[in-house]
Amino acid sequence: MLVAVAFLAFSVPPYLTLDPAESRLEPPPGNDLYYPLLVAHVLFGTVAMVTACFQIWPAFRARYRRGHRITGRIYVFAGALPAGAMGLYIGWHTPAGPSVRVANLVGSVLWIAITLIGLRMARQRRFGEHRRWMSRSFALAMSIVLSRVINVVATIVLTPQLETTFGGSEELMRYSAVSIGAWLSPLLLLLLADWVLERRKRANPRPAHLPRRSSSRE
Repeated sequence: MLVAVAFLAFSVPPYLTLDPAESRLEPPPGNDLYYPLLVAHVLFGTVAMVTACFQIWPAFRARYRRGHRITGRIYVFAGALPAGAMGLYIGWHTPAGPSVRVANLVGSVLWIAITLIGLRMARQRRFGEHRRWMSRSFALAMSIVLSRVINVVATIVLTPQLETTFGGSEELMRYSAVSIGAWLSPLLLLLLADWVLERRKRANPRPAHLPRRSSSRE
């Protein structure tokens, strides 16, 4: 939660001004739809990140069942689904090249699909599977944070190759670093989420069913 708050405190304020000049992503020339959808994507994503923290907080989930259901609905319908849908448009119009474009589209589709599966499991009262799928949805919601860290690391690693691999183009090197972050961050967090889920499953195995007692008539 602290990491999410720190990230949002740094990333969100420029978009609250509603001034395209303050945007961290430059709107494509002549595309008047991009910036409003980008602002909406950021705001819906903020809702998703904040409510997701409450969703995976075991004490909150156990003590405030109704609060868990309410924040869950907010996460799905006012966070993940609209943010993911707008992420499709924003991702398609990225200036960072085809690799980043595909990574953004794949990430948005996965986020939407996994969130809908988690919602379906809850409505079918299959709460164990619901928790597993929503943990994966949480991982994808937070992948934007890890991607920024990976981008910095990738830039540092790639800088010595600026004159060789990238022919002196800082823009090409920057887009390559962004591509590494866009692909690696959701992959690592999904793997981490499933690893944690499997550890918990092994640590708390479901009790085997007791054999049926034979009746006195048998």
